[in-house]
Amino acid sequence: MRKILLLALISIMALGKLSAQTQYQNTGWFMFLNNTKFNKKWGLQFDLQVRSADDWKYVRNTLVRPAVQYFINDKHNVALGYLWQTTQNQFNGSPNTFLHEHRIFEQYIYTHKLGSVFASHRFRVEQRFIERANEDVFSQRFRYFFRLIQPLQKKEASFTNGPFLALQNELFLNLQNNAKINNSVFDQNRLYLAAGYRFSKKIDLEAGYMNQAVKNTSNHTNNSIIQLAVYTRF
Repeated sequence: MRKILLLALISIMALGKLSAQTQYQNTGWFMFLNNTKFNKKWGLQFDLQVRSADDWKYVRNTLVRPAVQYFINDKHNVALGYLWQTTQNQFNGSPNTFLHEHRIFEQYIYTHKLGSVFASHRFRVEQRFIERANEDVFSQRFRYFFRLIQPLQKKEASFTNGPFLALQNELFLNLQNNAKINNSVFDQNRLYLAAGYRFSKKIDLEAGYMNQAVKNTSNHTNNSIIQLAVYTRF
């Protein structure tokens, strides 16, 4: 439990103190994530996300992200993947704009247990090809993500069924071309707490609250997010 509290404290501290003006938003996100193992060594990871604009006005972002996974053993795996993201902006008196971002990414995941808690850590490096209204930008970004799952039923060696709580955090750091992103190494932080139910080894359903702190070029965005997520495993 002390380790969990320490990780939570580190997550909150990672938000930092940004002196720029802060704008507040409220959005909704839906996420579907699937992991399929073809054999002991190879698998496919796929996730689809849909995100609303501020105050749930319209669909602002869609993300499609497949990746090929290689399982080193039960605790360690690596992956190579691709992302396609669309961004819609609607402004009064102006036509809607649709912009695209393409990414290539490499990641490493380590899973383990902390007492009765199931923990995972993900390290990801992204090569980002960002479309903007007047220019295209290339940048690289590092992401560190951890997720803790606490089953609410009696302790078992494996967790196959029942309710659970989840705590996760992800820190984003710009590695290249920061001047074109936000003039900062710090990009954003996402802290998330959720409750869910594992129906079987193959499917989880959860809902939770995420706080997303984003460093922009001239201000700071604090986004309160309600997220619904579906996880499947085959």
